[in-house]
Parts: sequence; C-alpha cells; structure tokens
Amino acid sequence: MLLIVWHSRTGAARAMAAAALAGAQAEGAARLIAAAEAGPDDLLEAAGYLFVCPENLATMSGAMKEFFDRCYYPVLGRIEGRAYATAIAAGSDGSGAERQIDRIATGWRLRRVAESLVVNTAAQTPERILAAKTVPPDQLARCRELGAMLAAGLAMGAF
Repeated sequence: MLLIVWHSRTGAARAMAAAALAGAQAEGAARLIAAAEAGPDDLLEAAGYLFVCPENLATMSGAMKEFFDRCYYPVLGRIEGRAYATAIAAGSDGSGAERQIDRIATGWRLRRVAESLVVNTAAQTPERILAAKTVPPDQLARCRELGAMLAAGLAMGAF
C-alpha cells in the first residue's frame, strides 16, 4: 500500500496529494493521511510513501517536519529499502524542502523511486504567499501520474 502523507497551508499541497491519491487508487491500494494525524504505525503498515508539503522559507513546512520528528526514531531500522517520492508546492524551486526530506529518507534508508515533483506557484509577495492556491490542471495531472506510478510499482513488486 502507498501511504500519502501531506500538509498544506494554502491548499496547493492538499490538492496535489488528493490528485496523487486519485491516480494511485486506479493502480493499487493507497491511503491519504494528514501529517498531523500520521504516526509510526501508518509508516510501518505501508510499502511505500509519497510525502507532499509546501516549501516555506526554503524548508519543508513545520507540520511536516513535526511528523518526521514524531516518527523518525520509532520506525528507524524498520522501514529500510521502502520506496518514496516527494511532491512539493513551492513559490520558487522547492529544493530546500526536497533536501530536508531526502536527508530524513536517507537516515531511514528509503529508496527514492521518482524525481521530486515540484509545483511552482510563483508566489513571491506576502499577499500571494498567504493566499489560497489553485493548482493548474496540467500540474494536477502530473500528481495523478506520480501517484499511479508509485502504486503500480508497489503492486507489481518493482520497488
């Protein structure tokens, strides 16, 4: 089963996670859970992961970081080799959030199986950063494709 863990402040990452779930459900078992509700047992029950969050101040959002903080040690040494990917809603490049998640995944010994999907909202002013976001259909299609690929790969045993 693919576990999609998400956090969103303005709706973009939530929409991305929902689109990934729609794609994943067409290919195999998937579960969507908010970062604030996800725990170690959720990680242990899944065969692979998609982490979806916004990039805030060049880092992953605080709620996503708190999820990793709560879960890191309880699953350390128990999920090695499992597949993961990331989807990041960013105002610019998303590389800071991607780097942080990759460092945590490296500690868990997870395997990245897809390039990071970054949706660039181009929000650069305080007003645009704080505003509710609508993700364009072509970007939601990319999220659905990522979810489908991950779920299909897990179902086939490819990763």
